[in-house]
Amino acid sequence: MADADPSLDSEALHRKYLEERDKRLKVAGRSKYFALEGSLAERFDKDIWAPGDGTRDPVVREFEAVVVGGGFGGMLAAGNLRKHGIAAEDMCIVERGADFGGTWYWNRYPGLSCDTEAYCYLPLLEETGYVPKEKYAKGPELFEHSQRLGRHYGLYDKALFQTRVIDGVWDEETLRWIVTTDRGDELRARFLLVCAGATNRPKLPGIPGVEEFAGHSFHSMRWDYGYTGGGPEGNLTGLADKRVGIIGTGCTAIQCVPPVGASAKELFVFQRTPSPVNERANRPTDPEWAASLQPGWQLVRMENFLNVISGVPEPVDLVNDGWTRSLKGARGVFTADKSKMKSKQQLDADDFAHMERVRARVDSIVTNPATADALKPWYGVLCKRPTFHDEYLQTFNRTNVTLVDTQGAGVERITPRGVIAGGKEYPLDCIIYSTGFDVSSGLAAGLGFVPKGVGGLTLLDRLAREFSTLHGMLISGFPNMFTIGFSQGTLATTRTYDLTVQGEHAAKIIEYCRARGIERMEVRPEGEAAWQAEMADKRVDHQGYFEECTPGLLNLEGRGGQVYDFYYGAGPVAYRRQIEGWFANRLEQDLVFGPPEG
Repeated sequence: MADADPSLDSEALHRKYLEERDKRLKVAGRSKYFALEGSLAERFDKDIWAPGDGTRDPVVREFEAVVVGGGFGGMLAAGNLRKHGIAAEDMCIVERGADFGGTWYWNRYPGLSCDTEAYCYLPLLEETGYVPKEKYAKGPELFEHSQRLGRHYGLYDKALFQTRVIDGVWDEETLRWIVTTDRGDELRARFLLVCAGATNRPKLPGIPGVEEFAGHSFHSMRWDYGYTGGGPEGNLTGLADKRVGIIGTGCTAIQCVPPVGASAKELFVFQRTPSPVNERANRPTDPEWAASLQPGWQLVRMENFLNVISGVPEPVDLVNDGWTRSLKGARGVFTADKSKMKSKQQLDADDFAHMERVRARVDSIVTNPATADALKPWYGVLCKRPTFHDEYLQTFNRTNVTLVDTQGAGVERITPRGVIAGGKEYPLDCIIYSTGFDVSSGLAAGLGFVPKGVGGLTLLDRLAREFSTLHGMLISGFPNMFTIGFSQGTLATTRTYDLTVQGEHAAKIIEYCRARGIERMEVRPEGEAAWQAEMADKRVDHQGYFEECTPGLLNLEGRGGQVYDFYYGAGPVAYRRQIEGWFANRLEQDLVFGPPEG
């Protein structure tokens, strides 16, 4: 970041941030989201991409490993198992969708792109020999890469698509996990890897009247091209005579608002809290740069990126994009060396200066002063996930596009005719719920089942009694089971980095067991206790900072605390080194092999 602007009035900015936060807190008691069950699930959570109903004969057989989830987490886990000695025919991926991809299978809305650089985000580029087309990959390319990984590792043959796990039970007598599904499958597995993410289910706002709307409605995660026309590239000709409302202004809306605004007769964007919109500056991949890459380049680039945004000194910023410019020198949520943290005064000054630049960008683009003021985010740089786009703000200069700013209150009601916000009804032909992923309903909702460990103890009961793990991956009472992408692991902007690291870690432990004929492996409570101590030691306390934030995912919807408390505080790169050191030095100390002790 550039030096802080001495003219900024930090006290005034603090007051303004608190005022904006309090607008949201005033309506905190209002129901936030609907559970997608029954008729709501049929309308908003149906798999509209599947080519058929998935009918097949049940599978009854034993595997070395069963992987739950076919997104990048599950595919990277399975790919690492292949690299560490398990044949493709000896493992099975169970996936709710009709293909691999996870997030990139379900989300196909117009304008969809990954906001993290493709050279860092798309995993295993060197192994598959693929170079992304642009700096920021679009949705179809991300889905295609998922399919590429499935082919590369031979995962399609034994994959069970359009299938939900309904139970997973540890059988102490046979030392196997018994996994049953809604297709009548019974899969017996020596190892169970739980990799079901939280970005495969739509989140529907708890607005009264959702089921009363007489027009057309859908969620952005299940985009209805049959109604809108066009495709991921836009050109939504079916909206040419339609009045459309989009509810939500988070990461999804930032990308789908421009193509809808370019196509609809009228577009109304209903905003509760504005997002910070930074420049993206996408561009095609330079073929000369791609040809110059040396072996090992992707890991180097990933870790350079993660270090830069975490405040770890690097001689050069290899990625040099909106993320690194936004977070370089900022208050890092992950800090490998707390002794080198800047003072709170300097961190506040840097934070204010960056957000002032974000707000100035709005003024430089949006021509209507009132609309520009409503689009300015009044909170700190870490309060909400930064967004990056070069057409979103410009869309509000269109004469057919109206921003409906609800001043933090949100939409009041859905009627048969349209949407009520600020006491005014907006008649609409179509409502698009661009309200993101259901990441807050808990582990069971994400998985669709609750694993049962030793003695029938459910994972939810175990975690309610004692929320402890080893590396966020191993849990006492649940032998031979790994959780990938879970709490107490690590969390990176390049999420595939985390999943790659954890998939490799699990595969190495499994290889260790298989090489020695070990049928049963479980973490000792002492091993979990040591990890809890390490988590506490590395925690970075930003409690006061997040209390000033407007309610959102990162500050647990304003309930106090921070989502980062659930992850390793020294950051993703330090996490990789920590677990590699553990494998070399503590594996036999922290794991028990064979029947349970005592």
